[in-house]
Amino acid sequence: MGYPRRLLNDNEEIVLDLNPHWRIFLAPGLLLLIALAALVAVPSLIEDAESWVTIVSAIPLGLGLIWFAYRYATWRTTHFVVTTDRVIYRSGIISKAGQNIPLERINNVAFSQTAIERLLRVGDLAIESAGETGRQTFEDVLNPSKVENRIYAEIERAAERDDTRAARAGISVADELTKLEDLRRRGVITVEEFEAQKAKLLS
Repeated sequence: MGYPRRLLNDNEEIVLDLNPHWRIFLAPGLLLLIALAALVAVPSLIEDAESWVTIVSAIPLGLGLIWFAYRYATWRTTHFVVTTDRVIYRSGIISKAGQNIPLERINNVAFSQTAIERLLRVGDLAIESAGETGRQTFEDVLNPSKVENRIYAEIERAAERDDTRAARAGISVADELTKLEDLRRRGVITVEEFEAQKAKLLS
C-alpha cells in the first residue's frame, strides 16, 4: 500500500515512496523457523508426549506469528517519501506520527552505512534543514546513497521551477505596465488611476 495521494498538495507528485528495509523481518522470521522446528521435533523426540507438551511447544510459534504480523503492519504503515515539494516521513499503525521537510529548507543530506549494511543496501539518512526541525535522521532507508542523490536532484528541479515562475511573473507585470502606460497616453485612464494600478502590480 503506497502513500495516500489524498495527502498530497495540489500539483505535488511522488518521486520515491519507500517502506523500511526487509531486514526488520529477520528476527521474527528466525523465531518462526526455530519455533516451527521445535513443534515438529518435540513429538518425535519425546515418545508418548502428553498433549500439554505439544501445546507448550506451540507457544513460541504463536508468539512468533504475532511478532511477525506486528512487524508487517509496521512495515506497511511506515513511509519515507520524496515528492516534488518535500520529504515526508509517516509511521504508526493506529496512532500516527510524521514529519514534513520542504525541499527549499534542506541544507544538507548525508548517509551512513556499516559494512554489513552496504551488502544489504540499507543505511541511515540524515537531513539538515533550516527551521525548528534541525537535523533529522531516518533509519533503515533502502539505497540511501541513491535517495540522497534523488533528493538533491529534486531540490535543483524545484529551484528551476521557482526561477521559471518568477521570470514569467516578471514578464507578465512588464506587459501589464506597458498596457497601462498605453491607456494613460490615450487618455482612457487618468494619471491617478495609472499610478494606483501600477502600485498594485508592483506590490
